[in-house]
Amino acid sequence: MELSAGIQASLAGRYASALFDLASEAGTVTAVENDLDTLDAALRESSDLSAVITNPEISRSQLAAIMSGVAEHLGLSELTRNFLGVLAENRRVSKLPGIIRAFATIAAAQRGEVQAEVASAHALTDAQLAELESKLRAREGRTVKLKSRVDPDLLGGLVVTIGSKRIDSSIRTRLNSLAQAMKSA
Repeated sequence: MELSAGIQASLAGRYASALFDLASEAGTVTAVENDLDTLDAALRESSDLSAVITNPEISRSQLAAIMSGVAEHLGLSELTRNFLGVLAENRRVSKLPGIIRAFATIAAAQRGEVQAEVASAHALTDAQLAELESKLRAREGRTVKLKSRVDPDLLGGLVVTIGSKRIDSSIRTRLNSLAQAMKSA
């Protein structure tokens, strides 16, 4: 499997690569990916958890105990639990969001998929997501794994990010472009 130099060069990418290698050897890539999705959702939903993982005043042993409790509560697999322990011991838990993104990218590349994130002003229906996924699959020539999020600041339209490419058809961007054009005139 060939990874981009950016993933290999980043700290989060190196940890994600190591976790992916361990999960591959154990045949638990899907379980670990599900664990990381669960952990990512917990980090997004809990500002307290996000604050704890970035707090430099918490000792390594306290952080290890906290992460062990979180892993227990979320029902994470043994490999993921051990990995969180290593992150706590190395004071790298603050890098967890980047590690989760890098792992997802590595796993998607292994399956021949590309990940895309779509931001919209309002939640998209399943039918809209399916249609968008179909169009992106045709454009990219391979399977697209879509993650959606709501960003009310967009006002309307979509912003789709595939790797380093961004397709921005949001009303916010159009209004900003119009404002810039009016300033220049």
